[in-house]
Amino acid sequence: MTATPADGKAADASQWQTMKHLLPYLWPQGRTDLKLRVFVALVLLVASKLVTVVTPYAFKAATDALTARSGAEVALLSVPVFMVLAYGVGRIFMVVFAQMRDAIFSKVGQRAVRQLSNETFRHLHRLSLSFHLGRRTGALSRIISRGINGVDSVLRFALFNTFPTALEIALVCAVIAWSFGHLYVWVVVATVIAYVGFTYWATERRINIRRTMNEADNDAGTKAIDSLLNFETVKYFGNERHEADRYDVAMARYEGAAIKTWVSLAVLNAGQAIIYSAGLTLVMVMAAREILGGTLTIGDFVMVNALMIQLYMPLNFIGSSYREIKQGLIDVEGMFSILRENAAIADRPGAKPFVPARGEIVFDDVRFSYDEERPILRGISFTVPAGKTVAIVGPSGAGKSTISRLIFRFYDVTSGRISIDGQDIQGVTQESLRRALGMVPQDTVLFNDSIRYNIAYGRPGASNAEIEEAARLAQIHDFVMSLPQGYDTVVGERGLKLSGGEKQRVSIARTILKGPPILVLDEATSALDTFTEQEIQVALKQVSRDRTTVVIAHRLSTVIDADEIIVLDKGVIAERGTHSALMRRKGLYAAMWNRQREADEARRKLAEHLDVRGPTAEQLALRPAER
Repeated sequence: MTATPADGKAADASQWQTMKHLLPYLWPQGRTDLKLRVFVALVLLVASKLVTVVTPYAFKAATDALTARSGAEVALLSVPVFMVLAYGVGRIFMVVFAQMRDAIFSKVGQRAVRQLSNETFRHLHRLSLSFHLGRRTGALSRIISRGINGVDSVLRFALFNTFPTALEIALVCAVIAWSFGHLYVWVVVATVIAYVGFTYWATERRINIRRTMNEADNDAGTKAIDSLLNFETVKYFGNERHEADRYDVAMARYEGAAIKTWVSLAVLNAGQAIIYSAGLTLVMVMAAREILGGTLTIGDFVMVNALMIQLYMPLNFIGSSYREIKQGLIDVEGMFSILRENAAIADRPGAKPFVPARGEIVFDDVRFSYDEERPILRGISFTVPAGKTVAIVGPSGAGKSTISRLIFRFYDVTSGRISIDGQDIQGVTQESLRRALGMVPQDTVLFNDSIRYNIAYGRPGASNAEIEEAARLAQIHDFVMSLPQGYDTVVGERGLKLSGGEKQRVSIARTILKGPPILVLDEATSALDTFTEQEIQVALKQVSRDRTTVVIAHRLSTVIDADEIIVLDKGVIAERGTHSALMRRKGLYAAMWNRQREADEARRKLAEHLDVRGPTAEQLALRPAER
C-alpha cells in the first residue's frame, strides 16, 4: 500500500511528538549529577571533533618533511617523526574522547530507558480491564521490547551523532576554506547536500517497509505466545502442524518485509558511496592539478585527502543516524501510543482513600452495559449486610460475574450507585478500594514462581510463619509439605503443574493472607469435581467467616447456607430469599435446583453403572496382589 502525503505528514507529526516526549530525558529534572554527565559528555564531544579536524595538519607536516629534497638531518628525521607521533596521538585522543563520552553518558541513557520502561509498565497496570481484554499479549510485549531498545538509540544518535556531525562538517569546511580556497568548499558543500538529500529520500521510502516488518513481527510474536500458552489445547486436538503453518504465514510476511529492508539498505549504501566517491574524486583531481601547478605540496594533497576521508565518517553517521533515529522513533511511537492510552476507569480528582468499616455493600438501582445496545444489568438494588453472605445465582448471561467486576471497579456503572460502608466506590481511589476486597475466582491463574511466592502475593512481605498458617487454613499445607521442594516448588506457567483443586487452595490461602474485610467468590468451585468441591467449600467457609461475602454461584448446592440468595435473570432480580423460601416459591430458583439435582442423579447412576460392570480384562489379568 502506498502512503499518501497526508499519511506522511501525520507520521512526521507523530514522530515529532515522540521526539518532544523524549528530549526531557536528555536533561533530567532534579538530577544535578545526570546533568553534569550530559555537560561533560558534550565537552568531550567537542574536544573529540576539534582533535579530529586538527590531526590532518600533523599528517601534512610529516608528509612535507618526508618529501623535502633538501634540509638539515634534523628536518629529515626529527620533524617527520615528531609529526607522525603527533598524528598518532591525535588519532588516539579522537577515540579516547569519544569512548569517554559514551561511557559518561551511558548512565543518562540507561536511566531514561529504565524510567520509560517503568512508566510504561505502571501505565499498563493503570489501564482498564477492557483495554487488556482487547489487547494481544504477544504484540504488546514486542511493542514494549522494541520501544525500550528504540529509546536508547534515539537518545544516543540524536545527541551524539546528529549535532556533532553537523559540527564536524562545519569545522572541516572551515579548514578547507582556510587552507585550499572556497572552490573546494563549494564541492564539499555540494557533496554534503547531495548525500543528505539522497539519504533523506531513500530513508523515507524505507520507513513504510519498517512499519510493515514491525506489524509482521507483532503478528508472529502473538501467534507464537498464544500457541505456547495454549500448549495443552494444541496437543489435545493434534494441531501442531496447523499452529506451525499459522506461525510460518506470519514469518513469511516478516521475511518479505525484511528482504525489502535489506535490499533498500543496499541501495541506500550504494547511492551514498557513489555520491561521496564522486565528491572525493573531484577534490583530489583539483588538488592534483594544483600540485602540478606548484601551488600545493604533496602534504596538502595528503591533508585534503585525509579531511575528505574524515568527512565521510560524519556523512556516514548522518545517514545511519537519520535511519536509526527514524527507525527508533517508529519503534518508540508504538510504546508511546500505549502511554497516550487513557484509562477508561480513572480516579476522580480529589478522590479519597476508602476507609473500611463494617463491610456493608449496597447496590442502588444499578444499570450497566458493555455495549449500549446490549444492557447487562437493568436497575438492580440489593444490600449485603456487614458480616453476612449473599449469593447471586442465575442462568448464564444473567449478569452474575459483571457484579463482581463492578464491585472491584473494573468498570463503572452506567447509572445508579454502588456504595460500601456508605462510601460511593466511584469517589474513592481504586487502589484503596481493592485493598479492602478479596477475590477467589473460578479460573485461578498463578505466577510461574514458587508456591510460597504465590501465597505471599496476597500480602507481599508476609513472614514464612504467616504464609504457612494461611496454607493450613486453606487446607493445602500438608500437600505442600509432601512435595520434594515444599513451599519452594515452582508451579509452572499459569500454575499448570498443579491440579484445579490445588490451585484453588493456593488462591484461597493468599486471600486468607490478605485478610480483606469483604470477600467475593466468583464461581470458585464450578470447575471442580464434586469431591474436590466439598473440600474447597470447607476452606471457603473458613475464609468467609465473619466477613461480608458475595458468592457468584453456578452450582446451587454451594449456596444453600447463604443468608440471602438473589436470582438474576436477564439483568433483573427475578427472586430473592433463603434457599428454603425460594424452594417453596417454586419459581426460577426451584426449577434451576431441580435441573441440577436431575443432572447430578444422572451422573451418579452412570457412575454406579460403570462400577457394577466389574473389573476390566486388563484388571483380571493381574495377580490378586497387583489388583
